[in-house]
Amino acid sequence: MPAKSQARRCAWCGSDPVYVAYHDTEWGVPELDDRALYEKLVLDGFQAGLSWITVLKKRDAFRKAFKGFDPHKVARFTEKDVAKLLENEGIIRSRLKIEGAIKNARAWLEVMEKGDGAFRDLLWDAVGHRTIDVKLKRSEEICAFSEGSIALTKTLKKRGFTFCGPVIVYAFMQAVGMYNEHLLSCPRHGACLKLARR
Repeated sequence: MPAKSQARRCAWCGSDPVYVAYHDTEWGVPELDDRALYEKLVLDGFQAGLSWITVLKKRDAFRKAFKGFDPHKVARFTEKDVAKLLENEGIIRSRLKIEGAIKNARAWLEVMEKGDGAFRDLLWDAVGHRTIDVKLKRSEEICAFSEGSIALTKTLKKRGFTFCGPVIVYAFMQAVGMYNEHLLSCPRHGACLKLARR
């Protein structure tokens, strides 16, 4: 991205190369892959109380530790696996969050096996199966949660998911393109809007 464009990026990504790459290639891109959506929801749960850059820098270690975030594999994790993960210095070692990831894998499987649509259908139904363009002009307009994230939180909790409060779910919805919350001045706003129209 040319130097002129860099100054117009959403301010939250700062200048850390890992954060900038995430902003420029992933954040706000509509995600429809069921496994990837599970991964993103779990990682947002691990972020609770921490900064997203902390999770991003550990993402490769997380992927290795959680078998590529394959819900079929994670759902079979035992107490022995939990103990091993608690010793893994490459990830965030929180028993509650680790157990939550396993619980969410089992809830994901139940959604997929019930035959009432894919995981993506359950999630994207919260925004009417389309990206909502928030059209933010200033960073100060960004909210911590929305009516949509409150509703989706209730849906997920009814289905047995955990670590999915309205704030976590809102961050998730922004990340997977349910909301286009790139600032209007950010080059990625228009790029993500085009992807959403597809």
